[in-house]
Amino acid sequence: MTDTDVSSAALSDLKLRVADGSIDTVVAAIPDMQGRLMGKRFHASHFIDSAWEETHCCNYLVATDIEMAPVPGYRESSWATGYGDYVMRPDLTTLRYVPWLERTAYVLCDLFDHHGHEPVPHAPRTILKRQRKRLAALGYRSRMATELEFFVFREDFETLRDRGYRNMTRISAYNEDYHVFQTTREEVLMQAIRNGLHDAGIAVENTKGEADAGQAEINIRYADPLDMADSHVFAKNGIKEIAFLKGRALTFMAKWHHDAAGSSCHIHQSLVAEGGEPVFFDASAEAGMSSLMRYYLAGLLKYSDDQMVFLAPYVNSYKRFIADTFAPTKRVWSIDNRTAGYRISGADTPSVRIECRISGADLNPYLALAGQIAAGISGIEEGLPLEDPAVGDAYRAEGVRSIPGTLRAATRSLRDSAMLRQAMGDGVVDHYVRAAEWEQEEFDRKVTDYEVVRGFERA
Repeated sequence: MTDTDVSSAALSDLKLRVADGSIDTVVAAIPDMQGRLMGKRFHASHFIDSAWEETHCCNYLVATDIEMAPVPGYRESSWATGYGDYVMRPDLTTLRYVPWLERTAYVLCDLFDHHGHEPVPHAPRTILKRQRKRLAALGYRSRMATELEFFVFREDFETLRDRGYRNMTRISAYNEDYHVFQTTREEVLMQAIRNGLHDAGIAVENTKGEADAGQAEINIRYADPLDMADSHVFAKNGIKEIAFLKGRALTFMAKWHHDAAGSSCHIHQSLVAEGGEPVFFDASAEAGMSSLMRYYLAGLLKYSDDQMVFLAPYVNSYKRFIADTFAPTKRVWSIDNRTAGYRISGADTPSVRIECRISGADLNPYLALAGQIAAGISGIEEGLPLEDPAVGDAYRAEGVRSIPGTLRAATRSLRDSAMLRQAMGDGVVDHYVRAAEWEQEEFDRKVTDYEVVRGFERA
């Protein structure tokens, strides 16, 4: 079926559900620069009458920081331009019915300029669509999957906010990595998450305990990159909503406490031909890695710093890169080695794939997947040779490239990236450079609790 056929069938089904009263609310939302859902709740009768074609929003929704503050310095959206409207056009192929909210459907929208009705170039969905189209022009399609990690707490969101996010109680008392008994204690929440997302059309594979007390992971089935990113933002929002309804709080921060493990979002990826045949696999090659896969991986390595802001977008993101924590510190690749920035999984099989381990749970999936595809395409187009794999403990490897340790360093790499400027356009790169600059500027002017506790009496 074509997307048009899917959209038509989805709208017809929605009309039937509205008529029989099983749906009365439609949430139409866009993914913002942070990868969150922003939009409106429509009475379903109005949505099927006209809003399914388009609605509108303020154009500042893709020009704010995480606090929703209007940020100075953007060319497209500012006080000088008057913060006008964008068109939100629902993509009915993304329509989902959510079992945890009564009589409610969700649909994701694309953003268009209000006057020319051209796609907004710096909107996250637009950026990923463009990279997917570039890959298709080479005759390939991508298959990607994101693994989301997060921490769960016994308290609810309001309680922790009122406490100033102090004295938080993790839902478990000890490391629960793959721990079945401990995760049984969390099943009231985690079962609701798995079943709720599954019933909303998200292909959930599993949940598991992760490598610290209170840490969980959810895995969603490999998919087209746009479908994967759509599933990612929907799942992340849904997980928060289900936790709220169950009286629990959770966080996707990359590093919520210095004594806790970081939360990652590993990105698995491979390419297939238009007919679906895996093109990363060559049975006669070392580790089953085809020449095309080696070019793609070489591109990821060469341009890893260029896209670092998309993999680690906040000052806090860089607190996660610590040796001996399963978060990488070196920009190297290895075969089935979790100390490297890029790991080859499924070696010597048709499912051979690349796992990016640099990315954190706080990323925007559209930007992260687009950056990976752009770097991989460059590796293919340039025919880049692949360096030898790292062997052993990559944390202690000498003479190899380190992952950028700060947002400042990552921002410089994004600003100077000729590759991303060619792949995404100067306007897009400049937009996200400004976002990273503002994140750093806001942090730099704030006094932290650490500084007060350390220096109040002793300074």
